[in-house]
Amino acid sequence: MSLENHRRMDSLFVLVFVIFSAVTSGVSGDRLTVLQAPEYVSFQKGDWLISGEKIPDLVALTMGFSIQEDLSWPGLRAGPLFQRPRANMLVVVRGVDSLNLPQSVASYPLENPVPFTLDSVAETVHSLFSEDTPVVLQLAPSDERLYMLGKANAVFEDLPVTLQQMRARLSQDGSVVTSLPLNSLSRNAEADLLFLSEVQVLHDITALLQRHRHLAKDHSPDLYSLELSGLEELGRRYGQDSTQYRDATAILTAVLQKFGEDLYGLYGNNAVVQVVTVKNFEAPLTRKSRSILESKQISNPGSPYNLAYKYNFQYAVIFNIILWLMIILALAVIAIAYNLWNMDPGYDSIIYRMTNQKIRMD
Repeated sequence: MSLENHRRMDSLFVLVFVIFSAVTSGVSGDRLTVLQAPEYVSFQKGDWLISGEKIPDLVALTMGFSIQEDLSWPGLRAGPLFQRPRANMLVVVRGVDSLNLPQSVASYPLENPVPFTLDSVAETVHSLFSEDTPVVLQLAPSDERLYMLGKANAVFEDLPVTLQQMRARLSQDGSVVTSLPLNSLSRNAEADLLFLSEVQVLHDITALLQRHRHLAKDHSPDLYSLELSGLEELGRRYGQDSTQYRDATAILTAVLQKFGEDLYGLYGNNAVVQVVTVKNFEAPLTRKSRSILESKQISNPGSPYNLAYKYNFQYAVIFNIILWLMIILALAVIAIAYNLWNMDPGYDSIIYRMTNQKIRMD
C-alpha cells in the first residue's frame, strides 16, 4: 500500500472517530420540556442544546427579569416589554432522561447537567415585590428541603416536607393512593413511598392554590421549584427495567401533565411550567445553609474597597427610562425653538398685538 493510501486511511479513521465522538456526546437523553407557556412567551421548536447551569437565567428571562450575562440561546424569543407571566413552575425529575409528554409546547436537549438552584431568581422576586404577596416555594422532598419567602407562604405552612409527614399524609383523606393505579407499586416499601409522597406533594400544591385563588390573581409573580427523586430511588431499588420503574414513570408522566394543566388554568393561562429530566447529575448538589434574606456584607467580593458593581439587574430598565426621556425632552426643545424662531410677534403674540393697539390709541 502506498504512502498516499495510508494517509487517506488515517484521515478516514480520524473523520469517523470525530463523527462518532460528536454523535455520542450530543446524544444526551436529558431534556428540558416546556409543558405550558402563554403565547407572548415564545419558545421556538428545535433541538437547541441548553446547558444546565443556564436554567436559572432562562427562568429569569421568562419571568421578565434581567440577567447578568446575555443568554445566546435561540430557543426563546424576546417577548413584549410590559407582559410577564404570573408564575413559573420548574420541576426537576431525577433518575430518568426523558418523559413522554406529548401535550407540551417545546422540548430541548440538555447538556452539562450540573446541579442548579433558583436562589438568584428568588432573591430578585423578593427584592422587587417584598411588599406584595409573591409565592416563592423551593421544595426537595427527598432531602427534606423547604425554602419559602414572602407573606403568602403561610398558605403552604401545612405542606408535608419531611418523609414522616409525607407518609402520614398518604394515609389521610384525599390521598393520591386511593385514586392512582398503583399496579406493582407497594405502600410499604421505602422507595415506593418516597415516589408516592412526591406525587402527593404535587397534588397538595394545586389543592392549596385552588382554595386560595387570590394568590394567583395578584400582580406579583410567583416562583415554584420542585426536585423529585422518587424515580431515581425506584431505579436503584428495582432497576430501570423493572415493572415498578415503568409503572412509576407512567404515573409521573400523567401526573405532571395534569399538574401543568391545572396550574396553567389557575393562573388564567398566564404561567410557565417547565420540566427538567436528568438521569444523573454530574456533581453532587451542595447547598449553603444560609437564608436568602441574609444581607451581604460586601457588595463586590472581588474588590477589597467594598465598591459596588458597575450596574445591577435593573440597569436595562433604568437605561431605557433615561434614554427615552432624554429623546422626548430633546424633541420638545427642538419643536419649541423652531416655533419661536418662526413666530411673527405682530400676529402670533398677544403681548405685541396689545402693545401695538395701545400705541396707536395714544
